[in-house]
Amino acid sequence: MEKIVELQNFQHLVGLLNWRGQVNNDQPAVTYLIDGEDEAVEFTYNQLDCHARAIGTWLQSMGAQGERVLLMYQPGLEYIASFFGCLYGGAIAVPAYPPRRIDHANDRLRGLIEDCTPKFVFAGDEILEKFSTRLEEFPELQSLHWMTTTDIPLDDADRWTMPNIDAESIAFLQYTSGSTSTPKGVIVKHGNIMDNQRTIKEGYAHDKPTFVTWLPMYHDMGLIGNIMQPLYCGSRTIAMSPTSFLQHPYRWLRAITKYQGQTSGAPNFAYDLCSDKITAEEKATLDLSSWTIAYNGAEPIRSSTLVRFAESFAECGFNANALFPCY
Repeated sequence: MEKIVELQNFQHLVGLLNWRGQVNNDQPAVTYLIDGEDEAVEFTYNQLDCHARAIGTWLQSMGAQGERVLLMYQPGLEYIASFFGCLYGGAIAVPAYPPRRIDHANDRLRGLIEDCTPKFVFAGDEILEKFSTRLEEFPELQSLHWMTTTDIPLDDADRWTMPNIDAESIAFLQYTSGSTSTPKGVIVKHGNIMDNQRTIKEGYAHDKPTFVTWLPMYHDMGLIGNIMQPLYCGSRTIAMSPTSFLQHPYRWLRAITKYQGQTSGAPNFAYDLCSDKITAEEKATLDLSSWTIAYNGAEPIRSSTLVRFAESFAECGFNANALFPCY
């Protein structure tokens, strides 16, 4: 078990992930289930570090240290590589909700762009294609440098240098949804992240558990708890998209069963959805005995939900003591 004091030697995730890329090397870091089931792609720690270094090198060549980089991706490995690539480049990542329809993106995007004044936009091919033909509707985006990070050669990773950052440097901006008012951003510094990760590790008594998640990667609960915390612990994350879960809630518990997930969680509604939708036939295929931390947070927690879930999945080996209400 890694001692907390060893992790305290790192002021930021850049140094920690770069170190893990060498020490953890070929250990799987993130496995992404494309279809929510068996079709998967994966980053080892070395591969994630390599992609982040390549992206960081490109940003450094563009003089991007301290600049904001808007991230517009569907869930997947490219988003994770781009987020850490921003940190490796000394830039400030700005995770943004990936709009399904451009028509629905106007107010939120304009408010976000006006507030943080990004210089770059990293986007997946699908989103890049959507916006490229309609940029006249977003004059705020026309002057920005658009980029899909898959075009950056991995060989550039060898030219990366550690950015001039410390605990007081800004890592990323976390924005509210903008559903009730103009999106509001919170400055998150590297020191904030590391203190938060230490607190989560201690509070959950994490060693190196396997994480399973479908939570949005741009959302605080998904990004902090299911991308950063596993990397902090040197663990493996099994991820799928929120859509995969919502279409078939069984996929979440099936992934926990298949990969023997130990830490996994969601807002309260997800536990109700599993109790309501997962059939007796599907329950017969589940083994949830490995699940030791089933956290519930991000919205009001109802005791009736916890009791019903525990009773519904006791036959699958789920231990009610795993339930972990949190803020």
